[in-house]
Amino acid sequence: MGLGTWITFNVGRDAAGREQSTQVMRHFVDLGGRMIDSSPMYGSSQDVVGEGLAKLNAQAKVFSADKVWTSGDGAAQAETSRRLWRVPKFDLLQVHNLLAWERQLALLQEMKAQGRIRYVGITTSEGRRHADFEQIMQRHRIDFVQFTYNIVDREVEQRLLPLARERRIGVIANRPFNEGALLRQLQRHPLPGWAREIECASWAQVVLKFIVSHPDVTCAIPATSQVAHLRENMAAATGRLPDEAMRRRMAEHVARL
Repeated sequence: MGLGTWITFNVGRDAAGREQSTQVMRHFVDLGGRMIDSSPMYGSSQDVVGEGLAKLNAQAKVFSADKVWTSGDGAAQAETSRRLWRVPKFDLLQVHNLLAWERQLALLQEMKAQGRIRYVGITTSEGRRHADFEQIMQRHRIDFVQFTYNIVDREVEQRLLPLARERRIGVIANRPFNEGALLRQLQRHPLPGWAREIECASWAQVVLKFIVSHPDVTCAIPATSQVAHLRENMAAATGRLPDEAMRRRMAEHVARL
């Protein structure tokens, strides 16, 4: 289970908001979390992450995942992001939403060859540009892809997840809760009895276990500003995971709601 930062960590210079984000990261690391994902387009999130990790002395404890999001000087933006994070180098840099991907992917591949980053990836969300994603995954050597996948948004099961398995590409699932809209809808209904069979005490855990139990998914990155929600999310990384039969049962139940 990873940690996203979109919206939730964009708190500007608000001291209370920054401290709250630091506490979220503290509990994340203490519970065994590693991947934290951010982007230059997420406002102050990168700086909030960097400040919090420095306070916790936790830079070496996390898998740092960020993005290049520019049609211009990607190298300069990557360096600015690295300084904001206060890390010696990123574990993963991704071309965000495929912006100027031909130029920026070549840059990231060069940075990887030079040992300046460990891994290279591409991202999209909300089902956009999946055809382009498929072509890039087939033609280029990349380490990670990031796209939307959850219990009601399953388009990637058809082509992209099998291709990731074939090409041995790690998969990061974003928007697990559809910005909270999915949970707000599900929470109108009682938690089904079968949730106990996979050790889920909430709808959030049901949704997250559905995602991370897919054999081709490496990690989900729910975002939160609340320690209680963080702890709830992290609990979905423990205990019994659904098998294929249970996954079908889960998806069919949610589809009927």
